[in-house]
Amino acid sequence: LAFKVAVCKRSHLSYGLLHTVEVIVKVSLACLAHEQQYLICPAHINHYGRLFGGNLLKWIDELAGIVAIRHSGSLVTTAAIDNLQFHAPAYTGDMIVLRGCVTYVGRSSMEVRVDTYREALDGKREMINRAYIDMVSINCKGEPIEVPDLLIETEEQRKEYEAAQKRRQIRKQRRKEGF
Repeated sequence: LAFKVAVCKRSHLSYGLLHTVEVIVKVSLACLAHEQQYLICPAHINHYGRLFGGNLLKWIDELAGIVAIRHSGSLVTTAAIDNLQFHAPAYTGDMIVLRGCVTYVGRSSMEVRVDTYREALDGKREMINRAYIDMVSINCKGEPIEVPDLLIETEEQRKEYEAAQKRRQIRKQRRKEGF
């Protein structure tokens, strides 16, 4: 497995004093996906008998945070949930698998794609949701800090990165228009 070495400045509090240090961060050259699994229980179900979207949104945000922390090597905060598309429902007893990876990196921000699957007992997966989450790397004061670059190695990663750039431009335009 290949790695890129990046040097980023990090600030932390120690004994009430703020220290800034340079940290060497290894960033995988591949878009390594992180997974989290859940078994849908009655407490996760809405009044229609399906997985409550709010529960799924919480799980997506948590996984996006973990993915962003692992990439940046720092604290992160959710800036926006850019897109959330429900393709199919999930029911009590279903095994849900969330799979997330970084698709774009700016100066301090990262876009994380989280795909959600319903997994059958035989291991076959059906995608039920896709979401894009904007995460920002922050220091202990909550100020944005620089994140390591994302290295693109495959054609699929290049296409995802280019699509992420388009989504970023759309987000900027929406902010400009007050949305």
